Amino acid sequence: METPKVNEEKQEAAAAPQAQQTVRAEKVKKTVLIIGASSGIGYETALKLIGRNYNVVNISRTPCPLERVKNYAADVTVGTTLEKAIKSVAEKTDRLCALVYCAGFSMAAPLEYADPKDYRYLFEVNYFGALRAMQAVVPYMKKRGGKIVLISSMAGLFPVAFDGFYSSSKAALDMLAKSADIELSPFNIRVTSVQPGGTSTSFTFKRKIYSEEDNKDYSSRVNKATAALANMEQGGLNAGGVAKLVADVIAMKKPPCEIQCGKKNKFYAFAGRILPENLSLYLNKKMYKQ
Repeated sequence: METPKVNEEKQEAAAAPQAQQTVRAEKVKKTVLIIGASSGIGYETALKLIGRNYNVVNISRTPCPLERVKNYAADVTVGTTLEKAIKSVAEKTDRLCALVYCAGFSMAAPLEYADPKDYRYLFEVNYFGALRAMQAVVPYMKKRGGKIVLISSMAGLFPVAFDGFYSSSKAALDMLAKSADIELSPFNIRVTSVQPGGTSTSFTFKRKIYSEEDNKDYSSRVNKATAALANMEQGGLNAGGVAKLVADVIAMKKPPCEIQCGKKNKFYAFAGRILPENLSLYLNKKMYKQ
């Protein structure tokens, strides 16, 4: 008959392999780096990925409030703070499987009176920040492969009245994703632009809108366009739904170069390809009350 001590030792021995497997599983947990997870789609994406057992790291000016997210402070428009933060993250893990770029800025202003400082800042955040993040992360991903997801917009397919700068930056982001996917696919790095339509987040209320005095003779039209855009966003997609699509893309073996969020936006994208351009632009003008 076994003594209690012998029986206890057997139980410990039996539990040891299981404990080792648990430790090993924790060591290989994959890491996703999000640029801009402090709010909106980025925040919801972090939440979804945590639920799928990823390690999540955020780089932004304001920290992500989720307890399980590791934060690094950086401003994508200031010096090389972004590159330094990405290097610090990448060197602390050999399981960096994905980069998600969510940083964004929007402005409503007439082309004629727009301040160069504003639209250059917009491109620094929306386009050049994404480009720099990709350049910084690719050397680390080339070892194991990975996914790069750029949060674009349906505004890259259809112009937004009096926010042509935003539309232009998103169209450029879409083309960057397609080109980069061609270049990087031999290294098993796939690049996807995710295109939400109007999405209900605080982004609507952070948009820089020029004053009536600054808009001058365009004032009433700018007001109509921005009101229509705000209604479209606040009555549009749920940020959690967009985040789920981002998480799904990261899990795909061969994700597409671009993907729209929701059946309605998929239809709009298809219609935009087959409708005569004049008709498409006419409908777009009506959407923004122009």
